Amino acid sequence: MSKIILLHGLHMHSWVMKPLADMLEKQGFDVALFGYYSVWHTMPQHTQALAEFVEKHDTGEPLHFAGHSLGGLVLRHFAAAHPEKITGRIVTFGTPHQGSRAAQRVFRLGLKTPVLGGAYRDALDGGTPDLPEHIELGSIAGNKPLGLGRVLGLHGEHDGTVLVSETRCPNMRDHVILPVSHSGMLFKHITAEQTATFLRKGQFNHDKKK
Repeated sequence: MSKIILLHGLHMHSWVMKPLADMLEKQGFDVALFGYYSVWHTMPQHTQALAEFVEKHDTGEPLHFAGHSLGGLVLRHFAAAHPEKITGRIVTFGTPHQGSRAAQRVFRLGLKTPVLGGAYRDALDGGTPDLPEHIELGSIAGNKPLGLGRVLGLHGEHDGTVLVSETRCPNMRDHVILPVSHSGMLFKHITAEQTATFLRKGQFNHDKKK
């Protein structure tokens, strides 16, 4: 049975990924939830913690990863530091691979420390390391604008927090846009189905969006 390590996003806890984990288990995957201090720790600290977590869950079989929002950026840091540990594929959903315009606005308002903390530098600011070319990453974007997007000055397609254009990762293998919001995507069967499809085949099912 293939294993997936799931990562949550900013200001979240690993339990928020449980519904998605349950759906992926029904798709035939063994799922482990990785939790990290998204605000109080830095990207290097997340990378080290994930490396230790992976050591405990590495069975010698292909190991896949999936991350929501900031979790996807943590995975890119991990892939850059430990490319040999990525023995499967990666899926990100709602991840601002190009940097987050919403986070940059919060930064300019002087709210970096309480709201963003260690998540801003080399991540939400757009400074995430490049993805090694041999690693297969698929990116899922949402275009249901439920959230603070308008308040934060987002223009164009977005999921309420992240612009669709921000979810495009250099060197990614595939990209799909679903009718879901930034938080809502974690509770939708289509997210689990598309994640499972990419992890198995290296591409999304572009004929199924709901």
